[in-house]
Amino acid sequence: MTYVDDETDRSVGALVKQGSEQLSQLVRQEIKLAQAELTSKGKRAGFGGGLFGAAGLFAFFATAVLIVTVIAAIPLAVWAASLIVAGGLLALAGILALIGRYEIKRAVPPVPGEAAGSVRQDMETLKERAKR
Repeated sequence: MTYVDDETDRSVGALVKQGSEQLSQLVRQEIKLAQAELTSKGKRAGFGGGLFGAAGLFAFFATAVLIVTVIAAIPLAVWAASLIVAGGLLALAGILALIGRYEIKRAVPPVPGEAAGSVRQDMETLKERAKR
């Protein structure tokens, strides 16, 4: 007959209770981390998309200026000024497009990579400690 001490049972019970509380707290924290990461990536994607829209708008204006340049090509001073303005608008559109592309690349894929890695690390730690 095996005798089990009540104090040992209580400490095991307390440990199980403490472990389950810590696990639920850990899960809540990982969910908050994932939400924060997805929110950040969503904002970056929106910002990048807005910059692409602005680049398209400036490209449209540059095209309009180029049309005016062709119309005004007869007097030299007017078409030269129009060509300079069109070049400036196209350069601005190119810069905005590059920045927008960079921001969208930073936001993709829309997966909480840091949170997923943290959960994997937590699971490995739990597995290691369970073996002991």
